[in-house]
Amino acid sequence: MSATLDAPTSTRSTPRERALERRVAELEAENAALRALVADLQRRLAELEARLRENSTNSHRPPSSDPPGTQRARRKPSGRKQGAQPGHKGATRALLPVDKVDKVFTHFPANCGGCRRVLKAKAEPGDPEPRRHQVWEAPRVEPTVTEHQACGKACECGVVTYGELPPSIVGSCLGPRAQATVALLTGRFRLSRREAQEAMGFLFGIDLSLGSVTAVEQATSAALAKPYEEALVAVRAAKAANVDETGWFEKRHARAWLWVAVTSALAVFWIDPRRSGAAFRRFLGNFAGYLITDRWKAYFRHPRKRHQVCWGHLRRDFEKLVLRGGKAERHGEALLAATERVFETWHQFKRGEFDRACLRRRFIPIKAAFHDLLLDGLLNPDEKVRALCSELLSLWPCLWVFVGVEGVEPTNNAAERGVRPAVLWRKGSFGSQSEAGSTYVARMLTVVGTLRKQKRHILDFLVAAVVAYRSRAEPPSIVYQ
Repeated sequence: MSATLDAPTSTRSTPRERALERRVAELEAENAALRALVADLQRRLAELEARLRENSTNSHRPPSSDPPGTQRARRKPSGRKQGAQPGHKGATRALLPVDKVDKVFTHFPANCGGCRRVLKAKAEPGDPEPRRHQVWEAPRVEPTVTEHQACGKACECGVVTYGELPPSIVGSCLGPRAQATVALLTGRFRLSRREAQEAMGFLFGIDLSLGSVTAVEQATSAALAKPYEEALVAVRAAKAANVDETGWFEKRHARAWLWVAVTSALAVFWIDPRRSGAAFRRFLGNFAGYLITDRWKAYFRHPRKRHQVCWGHLRRDFEKLVLRGGKAERHGEALLAATERVFETWHQFKRGEFDRACLRRRFIPIKAAFHDLLLDGLLNPDEKVRALCSELLSLWPCLWVFVGVEGVEPTNNAAERGVRPAVLWRKGSFGSQSEAGSTYVARMLTVVGTLRKQKRHILDFLVAAVVAYRSRAEPPSIVYQ
């Protein structure tokens, strides 16, 4: 009997099978690459869509960049009617005493409002007090022209000698008040030089050339040099300052930066060709007070325990996370809710509902909950959430300075409001045409912003500064006394 042996199974694959295996491997690699590409494109699409939904309410963009139809965030209805509320003190203009009025006209009734009896058209004993109404009218202004004559005398030696004009009038055809008014029109009300030229003619009957307007600006800039330096020294020594910066143009195409530092009584401006830590130090020197800013990296050389970052900017960053959708949206909403608790507690403190010691106690659980949210954010699948939470954890001391320090606010709104006039000036004039023009801008913005905070009369200060400069006297102090 013969045994039948099974043939051994071959382990070798055929050329066709090897080709199919290579093809499968190629397709798997291509599929993986396409999946990675789709994931990257989806991520980029989500970022672009979120960017399209950005506006001034949920990003750092200015309101002027908003497209038509942008919906502003509205406050929750309070249930109160529109207009003045019960107990509101009206803003009625107070009547001047009769002896301070230029003219008085009396109007008597001709007949009794009841029986129609004819009444006497003159004041008599027993008449009630008249109902007074005063009308304020702008006077017609005619310029006052003063001529100064330098008289000559001929000596026996044949030499003719002329008298010297007062130093306060040499080199200018405008008096101090006229000069200050031109500077007020361009530096406070941001009229163009041509508009200021027309305004001086319409309002005061003073004809000026465009070159004269420029010359007046430079003369006023020189008169404000010492008050500006005084303000700069004061803000560098301040206990706390809100700081911000915005773009500026010099000679139209040269990029520069306009900085502002705002305190309770000062608003000081500085124009520098750079936006850097060195430029910041040129502006505020070795500032040792409390600093309130956005999260631009150059500011973080300041000690963390004396540096407050803006929660307004944080809220907009959290709203951007919501726009991204997915896991980022849910975490952004949680961060926004925590931010609202921060502001709600702060506003209660500002309304006087409790003192600072109570404020510190109330922020203990708020800080703990916010810290947990940031730690959770480090595990979020969205890279933007992880990056933002990591940044805020590294800046943790800078989030809470306002809780313990008097005079420090949780937002940088003071600086953003302070820089707004400069932005409007830039939009209207496209910057300045020279370094001297930039100096005038910085000095005028400083004087106007500071005097407005102090509720002082701007024109009177400018007149006093011009008079002092022309007579080589000490200028008025801009630091609040």
